[in-house]
Amino acid sequence: MTDKFIKFINNENLADKSGSLLLGVSGGVDSMVMMELFLETGFNISVAHCNFGLRGSESNDDELFVAKQAETNRIPFHSKSFDTFNYSDERGISIQMAARELRYSWFDTLMVENGYSAVAIAHNKNDIAETFMVNILRGTGIRGLTGIKAKTGNIIRPLLFAERKEIVEYAIKNNVSHREDSSNSDIKYKRNRIRHRIIPEFENISGGFINSLYQTTCRLNDVETIYSDAINNKFNELWIRNRKEFRVEIKALLKLDPLPSYLYEFLRIWGFPRELIARIIKSLEATPGKQFYSATHRLVKDRSHLIVTPKTAEGITRYYIEEGAGELSEPVSLRISKIKNSSVFRIPADPKVACLDLSNIHFPLMLRKWQKGDYFQPLGMNGMKKLSDFFIDNKFSIVEKENTWLLMSGNRLAWIIGRRIDDRFKITDRTKEILMIELLD
Repeated sequence: MTDKFIKFINNENLADKSGSLLLGVSGGVDSMVMMELFLETGFNISVAHCNFGLRGSESNDDELFVAKQAETNRIPFHSKSFDTFNYSDERGISIQMAARELRYSWFDTLMVENGYSAVAIAHNKNDIAETFMVNILRGTGIRGLTGIKAKTGNIIRPLLFAERKEIVEYAIKNNVSHREDSSNSDIKYKRNRIRHRIIPEFENISGGFINSLYQTTCRLNDVETIYSDAINNKFNELWIRNRKEFRVEIKALLKLDPLPSYLYEFLRIWGFPRELIARIIKSLEATPGKQFYSATHRLVKDRSHLIVTPKTAEGITRYYIEEGAGELSEPVSLRISKIKNSSVFRIPADPKVACLDLSNIHFPLMLRKWQKGDYFQPLGMNGMKKLSDFFIDNKFSIVEKENTWLLMSGNRLAWIIGRRIDDRFKITDRTKEILMIELLD
């Protein structure tokens, strides 16, 4: 067992003896054997125990047991008690998910505070089999069938080479003390029914079932790597990024087969759930304007594109520019300067630069978003035009309209920033001084 332990750590490049490891130890047989193996092989370790308060006095007894074992072996010990039930209720998540979030968040804190190189968790091959079956019942995709990884970020799992029966045999042979979690035998929990009823049946059919399933998940992990590479390549080919905005041409999306899988994989990075995909696909040939939301992002179906942007928080809607200001960083980056007009001056042929007749400007200037009823006199035109019509004529997407800022002089629109100035502010032969405003990238 010890030789297999070291070999697995080295083969998977999980840890070396130059660093200090933090071990997540519950007091159960898996984590106590893991602690014993690390001690036996000479690693520098500390122990962390989470008391989730889920089993009353049993939880407290587990904490005391682990603390005593750490003290006996002269191992630095950390413990923390959590109000798991309250955390679960506040966030509307399961007890299991609440415990997971609390545990890993605390481990992250301990790593930063103490300089640990990694956190070791005592998952084994049986955990992989149980997770595989749980995910099948949930209706998982390929990612849910790839098993538990030996290393995920700073989390390492050095017992993944072993089945639970090997771990128990090692504990008996080496007199490794441990505690039994009474809830592990309660078959009201889905995972426990799988552990105590389903997996034993498969083991009766095939004595090497656990190991066979482990090998299967390893192969599926390789398949998932190829799959993910293909998705990423297609994403990079089709999606265009402009700062925080991502867009993809609908015509190109409709050529993908199978579209539901491609679209889900594209959008899941922004938290869009699989349940929305059919509705989004249905909207592709509908009229523009349909919007969909994840917890952090918004997807807009435009005329020819899907556009994904972060959700914007409510905040300041007006910004003022005082006379003499040189640069502005919020809400957009602007450089402002005054220039004497002369016969040699040429207006830059760049919509990101506005050259305005300073004599027509009234300070302070104001920046704001467009409002219904806004109008202006587009440069080169005699009459007035509704801003909404300008947006339509120039094929602005919903996102582009929402992200457009207007430069106002009094109650007159002087410049649709980055697009077009108002004819009433243009430079003429009578202009003596120019206000030049540049939109910076």
